[in-house]
Amino acid sequence: MKAIVCKEYGLPTNLILEDLKSPEPKENEVLITVKACGVNFPDTLIIQGLYQFKPELPFTPGSDVAGVVKAVGSQVKHLKIGDEVFGFVMQGGYAEEVAVPANVCFKKPPKMDFPIAASFMIAYGTSYHALKDRGKLKEGETLLVLGASGGVGLAAVELGKLMGAKVIAAASSDEKLKLCKEYGADEVINYTGEDLRSRIKELTNGKGADVVYDPVGGDYSEFALRGTAWEGRYLVIGFAAGSIPKIPLNLTLLKGCSIVGVFWGNFAMKTPKKNMENTVQLMQWLGEGKLKPHIHKIYPLEEAPNALEEMMNRKVRGKVVIRCS
Repeated sequence: MKAIVCKEYGLPTNLILEDLKSPEPKENEVLITVKACGVNFPDTLIIQGLYQFKPELPFTPGSDVAGVVKAVGSQVKHLKIGDEVFGFVMQGGYAEEVAVPANVCFKKPPKMDFPIAASFMIAYGTSYHALKDRGKLKEGETLLVLGASGGVGLAAVELGKLMGAKVIAAASSDEKLKLCKEYGADEVINYTGEDLRSRIKELTNGKGADVVYDPVGGDYSEFALRGTAWEGRYLVIGFAAGSIPKIPLNLTLLKGCSIVGVFWGNFAMKTPKKNMENTVQLMQWLGEGKLKPHIHKIYPLEEAPNALEEMMNRKVRGKVVIRCS
């Protein structure tokens, strides 16, 4: 099979397309022929050795996969050869075949095409887990989403609105914010041209945001935390800005607020039953037309480095997908 291989940590241009031996599924895994793999911002960090975990070199990046079951492990009962599925892997998605843990592999609805399926699991799984399980978002509360036009950010905008919140979307350009409005944002902030803290205060009548969803980190995090309401919940999703902020902890005391970490991958692996419940709800909303992943662009497998470059250069709105076979 063909696969994108990272042999040394570095930029996307270092990645190589190679022929590799097909993986053998373990007893609790399924082997799928990968039709599409979503590109996620952590992929750009993993290949540089900048993420929370560092895969042993060499490795194939990619986590958000959709395809057709080719082989089934001996302990897998809910899937069979020929099933169209989507799922999550820690690595290995940028390839023609990958072994996927059965507890995070789900049948794909017939009307869902493979690129959409490969855009769904991480973005919507992360955002729903963040807002529902970690942020305890309630109907009528105000949700502020940073990096709101990206994959997880746009999913958070869409889900926040669906869950009954007032949604404020913050992003770096008017073009990106236009897409956020199309996905349900009530108010928008262009944080490259507006003062984030004062705009939050203005748009919430001085109260602040009840829940802040932050996949960006960097310089904007402290301003957003200062714009959090009394007993607000600040959700730490990731650090797309490239730097991990140092937060003055006295702010949590003054606001009685919480800083809450969100790691959907570990949640999915450690509590598969709860993750299954969330996935069932997301699939129901998708089937009802209430969720609609936005595909920015689809690349062939050999152009995966270009997809990662576009992600790193902040040009992506919604999701970028790699077509693998």
